Amino acid sequence: MSHAPTLGLDFGTTNSVAAVARGGTADLVQLDGPEGPEAVFRSALCFWQDEEVRGGIASEAGPWAIAEYLEYPEGSRFLQSFKSVAASSAFEHATVFDRRLRFEELGQLFLDKLAARAGGAFDGIGRLVVGRPVEYAGHRPDTALARTRYDAMFSALGAEVHYVYEPVGAAFSYASRIADPATILVADFGGGTSDFSVVRIAAPGAARRCEPLGHAGVGIAGDRFDYRILDHLVLPLLGKGSGYRSFDKVLEIPRGYFTDFADWSRLALMRNRRTLAELDKLRRSALDPDAITRMIAVIEEEQGFHLYDAVGRVKRDLSTAESARFRFAGGGLSIEAEVTRDQFETWIAPDVARIEAAVDAALATAGVAPGAIDRVFLTGGTSLTPRIRRLFTERFGEDKIATGGELTSIAHGLALIGEQEDVAAWAV
Repeated sequence: MSHAPTLGLDFGTTNSVAAVARGGTADLVQLDGPEGPEAVFRSALCFWQDEEVRGGIASEAGPWAIAEYLEYPEGSRFLQSFKSVAASSAFEHATVFDRRLRFEELGQLFLDKLAARAGGAFDGIGRLVVGRPVEYAGHRPDTALARTRYDAMFSALGAEVHYVYEPVGAAFSYASRIADPATILVADFGGGTSDFSVVRIAAPGAARRCEPLGHAGVGIAGDRFDYRILDHLVLPLLGKGSGYRSFDKVLEIPRGYFTDFADWSRLALMRNRRTLAELDKLRRSALDPDAITRMIAVIEEEQGFHLYDAVGRVKRDLSTAESARFRFAGGGLSIEAEVTRDQFETWIAPDVARIEAAVDAALATAGVAPGAIDRVFLTGGTSLTPRIRRLFTERFGEDKIATGGELTSIAHGLALIGEQEDVAAWAV
């Protein structure tokens, strides 16, 4: 066993969670928040100009970032889900006022703020075990680039760093709850990725309690489901599918604007002089100039957080009801629409098909037939979506489904892995 405490860190697309292990048990780190201590810390940053701060730009993270943004939205830059660009070679930096911040700089700033809210829990850590997705988010993700960026980000904590697949962390947490040997499928649904691991759990006291057998993942999860809602209810009102005049032709409005608008990691970055100038030029030649005017207003007035909050709310409502009302007003845009669960499930059907294919791939790489799975452990916020749960109950049976600690199990398991003598055997 490691003598110094170990820190398990689930750095997530939507939320981040930390746990500290000492002597074979792990406890979640309670992080200071505006409403009191919480284990779950939103993976967000907010920046604003302040001449009294060194460099002239002040910042906050997590729920504090949200509070700052809500108090002064038009004078802020709010970044969320920046983990989703970790493996993107197209992302070079975020422009925040007059500063250019690389991914690792955003990450280090976020970690500094996270540690400062941890009440000293990060002090004296000997090992840091960080979760990583099986498959990173984005088009053609560059795993080596993500590793380089992660190394630069996490080395700042000054501990021995190991990376472990996120669903393996969840499996280790689940193993601490059961006594009988079992072959389990862990399905971890985050904001940016859905990851699957098949793990054999031995009886307590075994030399190697958990043995990973196979993994697979896909860069689709909760954020993609949010996009589907946005795509159907909001983007048509911002000009998607409409056209503009170019000399004697009518061309479709470039889809890249809507791709950026529908991605949390890019929407906030659209508020720059060049993009807004392009949109203003487009507005003058658009067949529906009012739609482009609305898009510009939503960007300029920093309505992104409110828009995605409305999307997230209707998605959560559909997890417990057959229909829900979508409401959003801001930036000259006012939308109120009834959405049924059936509609939502039709919109996400292509994504669910790719998720199911990744489950098949995990079983195939593990060499395990579906019937040999004793338990399916569902974790991550998106696992609460009824269509996702049904995917597993239909294939494996309701009696095999296990849940609990949807937002915290990964960090808990990563901390326990950090206590193992053979921690390097778990690392990837």
